[in-house]
Parts: sequence; structure tokens; C-alpha cells
Amino acid sequence: MALKELLASGKFVRIAELQPPKGNNLTEIFDQAERLMGRVDGVSVPDLPHAIMRLGSLSLCVLLKQKGIETIFNLSCRDRNRLALQSDILNASALGLRNILLLEGEHPSLGDHPEAKPVFDLDLMGLIGAARRLQEGYDLSGNPLQGKPDFSVGAEIRGTIKGQALEQELAELEKKARLEVDFFVTDSIYDANLFEAFSKQVVPFKVPVLASITLLKSVGMARYINQHMGGPTIPDSIIDRLMKAPDKREASVAIAVDLIKALRPHCHGVRIVPLGWEGLVPFLLDRLGT
Repeated sequence: MALKELLASGKFVRIAELQPPKGNNLTEIFDQAERLMGRVDGVSVPDLPHAIMRLGSLSLCVLLKQKGIETIFNLSCRDRNRLALQSDILNASALGLRNILLLEGEHPSLGDHPEAKPVFDLDLMGLIGAARRLQEGYDLSGNPLQGKPDFSVGAEIRGTIKGQALEQELAELEKKARLEVDFFVTDSIYDANLFEAFSKQVVPFKVPVLASITLLKSVGMARYINQHMGGPTIPDSIIDRLMKAPDKREASVAIAVDLIKALRPHCHGVRIVPLGWEGLVPFLLDRLGT
């Protein structure tokens, strides 16, 4: 069943993120994808995540789709001008993809090619507008298309902010909703109480929300996120739980399962981000149950 239909049905949607390889050997990622079949409703493929050069989202999404897996093509503003962004949206449609997640993208200085020049010809709102315009049958210059794409369009949002930042985020959400975004995907959520408060503010926009759950690999990773990422905050209770656990992988899965169960009443589904621990995702999903 297509993602749009699943979200409309009220089913709690489970999406797993699979990072493309740094190369063109797809044996491992195909094996990971096969172990997810029947356990997830789709696979999201990031677009050069963390500004690290990898195989592209577009090709991997097409190859996974050929294996019968529902995919979410990710497209960021970072690396392409408006010509290439529009062209890649058309490319994805021509190749049969039907879900797209639009992102700002991290600055290249954070990745493995820090000398790379960023583009950001369009910001995220501009990219959402371009996708909507293409679906109406026109490009950004108003030229008519010979055939138009039909996508379920998603956009990333911040899901555990408060204060003035929350007010700004809600104003952005309203603009995205007016551009008829079909679903939202949050950044990583570690505090269920903060997300519950945020989710109540999102209800008036009537757009399904998928909460992102990232597997924490270590206490060091958790502390780094809190000190340097400037986004989601990891509660001390989770850090203490991870610190005391003899098996960090088992603890990471258990924390993710508990978070998903706590978030479930307040969102329409989850995106599981394993960050190299893709082999744990089937185990996590089995622990989560139906």
C-alpha cells in the first residue's frame, strides 16, 4: 500500500532509514532491505546525509522499488540549483517513485569534503513550492510541463523545541501546510513529554507527523548531541540508562522501543534512523511487535 494511503488509513506507519553505501557495492544494503520486508511500511533513503559523499538517494530508491519496497526519495537544497532540483523531481517521477522528503541539508563544511561549495539556490520553503508547482504542471518559471509528477510530499520539522523557537517553527509549519505538504518528519526525538506538547500544537494543521527515532550508540554520542548539535536534547535519564547498561546495543534498542511506545499516541508513525546499526532494526521492530 502506498504511503499516502497508509497515512490516510490511520495505520501507525513504520519507516526505516537505510544509508546508501560509500561506493556502488549494494550487496549489504540489499540484504538489510530484504530483512526489513514485512516489518516496515517503507524505507527512507537520505540524500548525502551529514554532507558525506555517498551513492545517491535516487538510484537506490529506484533499485529498492524494483524489489517491491516502498521508498521515500530524499532531496536536499544543499547541492543543486533550482534547475537540477526540479529535474531530479521529474527524474524520480519518471522512474516510478511516489514519495519524496524535502530537506534543507547540512552545510558541506560538516562533511568529508569541507572544501565543497554549497548551493542553497532554493531554501526549503522554495523547494516545497517548486515540488508543488511541478505537480500543478508548471516549472518555477511558469512554463507548462508535458506530463506532471504525482508525489506524496514530506518535509522535515523540529519536534522537541519550546519557547520562541517553537513559535517560529509553528509559523513555518503553517506555511508548509498551506503548500499542501502531505506529511511531516521530525528530527530525532529523545524526550516524549516535549514531543507530546509539540504534537498538540501541530493538530490544527491536519498533516500526519512521523517521529524520528535515532539509535544511540554510546554515552559519548548522547553527550555530544546535547553539547554541540543545538537541536534535540537527550534527557539525563536516558544517558544514565545507557551508561549503566552492560550491552550498549541492547540498551539502545530498548530505549528506542520505549520511546516509540510513548510517542505512538501522539504521532502517525515513526522513522527509525540506525546510523550504521541497520542490523538491529529488525530486532527492534520484532521487540516493538504489531
